[in-house]
Amino acid sequence: MFRHEAVSGACDTGRYRCGYYSWGDGPPLLFVPGLCDGAMSFVMPIAQLSAQFRCIAYDLPAGRALKSYRHADYVADLSALLDHLGIAECALFGFSFGSTITLEALRRWPARFPRAILQGGFARRPLGPGEVLLASLARYWPWPLASLPLRVKVLEYAHRAPFRSAPPECWDYFLDRQGSPPMSAVARRALLLHQLDLRRLLPAIQQPILMICGEHDHLVDKHCEQALLAGLPHVERLEIAGCGHMPQFSHPAAMAEATREFLTRQG
Repeated sequence: MFRHEAVSGACDTGRYRCGYYSWGDGPPLLFVPGLCDGAMSFVMPIAQLSAQFRCIAYDLPAGRALKSYRHADYVADLSALLDHLGIAECALFGFSFGSTITLEALRRWPARFPRAILQGGFARRPLGPGEVLLASLARYWPWPLASLPLRVKVLEYAHRAPFRSAPPECWDYFLDRQGSPPMSAVARRALLLHQLDLRRLLPAIQQPILMICGEHDHLVDKHCEQALLAGLPHVERLEIAGCGHMPQFSHPAAMAEATREFLTRQG
């Protein structure tokens, strides 16, 4: 269905050439990717949402542009893409690192973004000392994540359990998508994330927000979730049983249903 129904394109944001696709009809819903994700990471849940929503997903910048990128530039890119598409009002779906872009966009343009979903979201998520050291070195590596030694074994240890009940091709697709971004881009985003703290901005965000959380999410812990629950004035939390940090791959149907119910709810 994707190949026949989705429309792909590119937008010059003024900082990079942003690749994206749009799939479906209805109210627009923009998916904002995480550190290691891109537009294609959301294909499985979007396949179940495209009958009711115009789902848009895009790729974050990579390459030389990232050397001078600030968090505000990611937020401006999001707005530039919607301007390019002629979309004045849109719901947002922010995943992990993308949740920080979503939060800042909600604060900056409340009329443009009436509601949002945060999956594996946080306002503050510093790296550990080892992660900082690895990211500091890896920001100079031009190779994709797939080239890292022991990558599959590390992913097996960290993420395999929530995929036990999913078809095998879901795990294969996850490995493929997680291996495609350049290591330098992921590392630079991670270092930016390490310095980021949006907690003081949360009370100013008045839009309704749904937090989708995995029961076994070990990357974004309850402390991160609690900061959002305490700081956002109009937020609710939904937990997907048996799920980790990656429901777009392991539990796409549950993720899509939670999204649909929240965005179509009256009042």
